[in-house]
Amino acid sequence: METAEIRRRWLSFFEGRGHTVVPSAPLPFDDPNLLFVAAGMVPFVPYFVGQETPRWQRATSVQKCVRTPDLEEVGKTSRHGTFFQMNGNFSFGDYFKEGAIAYAWELLTTPQPRGGYGLDPDKLWATVYEDDDEAAALWLELTDIPRERIVRRGRKDNYWHMGIPGPGGPCSEVFVDRGPEYGRDGGPAVDEDRFMEIWNLVFMQYELSAVRAKEDFDVRGPLPARNVDTGMGLERVASILQGVDNLYEIDEVFPVLDKAAEMAGKTYGASHIHVAAQSHPDDVRLRVVADHVRTSLMLIGDGVTPGNEGRGYVLRRMLRRAVRSMRLLGVDEPALPHLLPVSMERMSQSYPELRTDFERISQVAYAEEEAFRRTLASGTTILDTAVSRVKAVPDGERRLSGEQAFTLHDTYGFPIDLTLEMAAEQGVSVDEQGFRRLMAEQRNRAKADAKAKKSAHGDTGAYRSVADSLGREVEFTGYDEVVSEARVVGIVRGDSHVESASAGEEIELVLDRTPFYAEGGGQLADGGRIELAGGALVEVRDVQKPISGLVVHRATVVHGEVASGELAHAKVDIARRRSISRAHTATHMVHKAIREALGETATQAGSENAPGRFRFDFTAQQAVPPSVLSDVEAKVNALLLDDLPVHAEVMTQQEARDIGAMALFGEKYGDEVRVVSVGDWARELCGGTHAQRSGQLGVVKLLGESSIGSGVRRVEALVGADAYGFLAREHAIVGQLTDIVKARPEELPERISGILSRLRDAEKEIAAVKQAQVLGAAAGLVASARDIGGVTFVSHDAGEGVAAEDLRALVLDVRGRLGNDRPVLVSMASVMAGRPLVIVATNARAREAGVKAGAYVKVAASLLGGGGGGKDDIAQGGGTDVAKVSLALGAVEDQLRSRAA
Repeated sequence: METAEIRRRWLSFFEGRGHTVVPSAPLPFDDPNLLFVAAGMVPFVPYFVGQETPRWQRATSVQKCVRTPDLEEVGKTSRHGTFFQMNGNFSFGDYFKEGAIAYAWELLTTPQPRGGYGLDPDKLWATVYEDDDEAAALWLELTDIPRERIVRRGRKDNYWHMGIPGPGGPCSEVFVDRGPEYGRDGGPAVDEDRFMEIWNLVFMQYELSAVRAKEDFDVRGPLPARNVDTGMGLERVASILQGVDNLYEIDEVFPVLDKAAEMAGKTYGASHIHVAAQSHPDDVRLRVVADHVRTSLMLIGDGVTPGNEGRGYVLRRMLRRAVRSMRLLGVDEPALPHLLPVSMERMSQSYPELRTDFERISQVAYAEEEAFRRTLASGTTILDTAVSRVKAVPDGERRLSGEQAFTLHDTYGFPIDLTLEMAAEQGVSVDEQGFRRLMAEQRNRAKADAKAKKSAHGDTGAYRSVADSLGREVEFTGYDEVVSEARVVGIVRGDSHVESASAGEEIELVLDRTPFYAEGGGQLADGGRIELAGGALVEVRDVQKPISGLVVHRATVVHGEVASGELAHAKVDIARRRSISRAHTATHMVHKAIREALGETATQAGSENAPGRFRFDFTAQQAVPPSVLSDVEAKVNALLLDDLPVHAEVMTQQEARDIGAMALFGEKYGDEVRVVSVGDWARELCGGTHAQRSGQLGVVKLLGESSIGSGVRRVEALVGADAYGFLAREHAIVGQLTDIVKARPEELPERISGILSRLRDAEKEIAAVKQAQVLGAAAGLVASARDIGGVTFVSHDAGEGVAAEDLRALVLDVRGRLGNDRPVLVSMASVMAGRPLVIVATNARAREAGVKAGAYVKVAASLLGGGGGGKDDIAQGGGTDVAKVSLALGAVEDQLRSRAA
């Protein structure tokens, strides 16, 4: 049975039993603690923890998931894969253990011709929590599993919680016996390679008050409503139903592995070993390729682009691990153009959008492979240099530091495993622990920054306390009004939920309803004031959503005292709001115009809409020509003159797709979405605020575009009065230039180019004259040479305005004229741009006698207040003390005399 059919049967089975089919959430997830959706229940967490009221009593989904903490284990076991799909059925206060167990048994054992999976009941085992007599009895009552195949296990294996106080409860797992060729008999507690877990049924029935560890927690009491959360690993079930050894060999993954093996001239599974952990290294590498190519396809499909941090770094690492694995298999040619289309063909059976968007997806992936191939070339040179330096240290530890490995990785994109491999080939070890420590510090900083942006501090307990007291989401009224009457429902100060705050205090204020827009979707937050009934005044400087459904106003109490329960008069800064709204509408218009100019692959990859300006990031593999930018700008401004109406309407996701509305990758959308339209031209799913008509934008001025990462470009622009002010300044500058050069505006480029060309020619002539003058002194300096202790010595102060290259040429000229019949030392100094410079040179006879330029220049430079260095034959130094140039030259002579003495 193909994986796509397993998926289809799952959804059909539960939909036919009263469950609402919920589409998979995008892999990028808007949570500071998560890079990606890592479990099927993640999108449903707000319902399980009581933050939001469930929209259904029964739901089912097949959720795309990515887990990367065990990236190094990929391919080594049959259980580790980065991308997987989790089939889930959920009950919110509806059926409980009896229903969950009955559904699981029915779907698993119903024969395939009747719509089930047709698994052999005699090969199924069940585990239950050690004290869960109810679940054990239900397995006996509702299924054909005998008592000896129902295993009781402890908290480590069969109790679920989120790691924080909240819902928890026992779970029951279903295992399949794959046979003696996969391991020892005795059930899941003995061997989880032979006995593979395929379905976990979690029964949320208790509230946990303290969670200290996986097995160490306190149970406060029963939950008011009991919930069910189940998860079946789609790939695991596919491996069972398709009769293959592991998830790498199922129909959605193996074709990529097979293609990679063909390219490398390898035979996968030649050792005929069923246990993945005992596989040949080439088999492990082929599995890495198959897994990472599929995961990369899905991540790019959901809008992730390669980068140096966060989600982009994970994607970059996987793409590069896949390329490197192909390299280790002996394939030096670009691999992804051969492998990615194979993965798309298989995965598009379940996700047809991968096929329609493959041009964009492939451009991103292929560009990253090409960039990595360049990195391998340059990084190898850098690594070889670092290794050579380590090996050159006499009696030193032949080890690269963690800092060196981190720099190779962070700056040059050189993976640590490649550094370890190539260093070992040259007999050098790497401080891997130091590298891991630096990587962990970098990740922790990034995570802390993301969390602090949303919540101002790491603990969300105070926010949850306010949300619980409110009992519902904060109502946003800002689409229709900029002034609202409201009530204070919470005050957060620091990390505490407090009842009041006084003048001068920094607080986070929560109202039951607010016209203030919280930062999101690329739009900056509103500012403004909140006046309290008791006379207090609060100045709002930022607005955020630290947890789902809660809007906090970060503010300062200007005067008076604010208390919970008070009536409030909330007033948005209208000028700021309008300016930001104009920028947001302009972003939509530029996005549409860029897609028309560059094609549908130029999709938005980020934005920031600020007062009077915006930046817009989009996917493109090369710089946008200035002519194209000009066309985009002209198109947008022409549509401003048309004064198109801008309106928003709420509709279903399908209705939005039907009218061609663009959705942004990585954004979470509900069953109903808000579509913002600029006339009938630009339609986009958006929750932000906008101008009422395109003509209100006035003018849009694109300032330019640049690269911000592999395959991502950034356009920056001004809108309205800010754009007008910029153009006015530009016009004034043009006016001044026309007066200066006596030319019409359209003649300025040619006229100024001619002036600059003549200026460069004049500078070259002046430099040649100055150099000739400097070198002209060479004959006289040779005549002034003196003998000091058997060394021919020349010293000269070239004065002001002699550049380093000219002084160096003079020193070398004099040294050359003095010949190599006897030792020669030439010492000269000059001052350029207010900084003293000294250069010392010696000939071969002098160096044989121990007279080396570097030692002498350091003496001179130290007197100038600086330092110097170079080779034995010529060295250069400098400093800051112009007054001591003569002393510096004298110090060189004194050192030469002391040597002679």
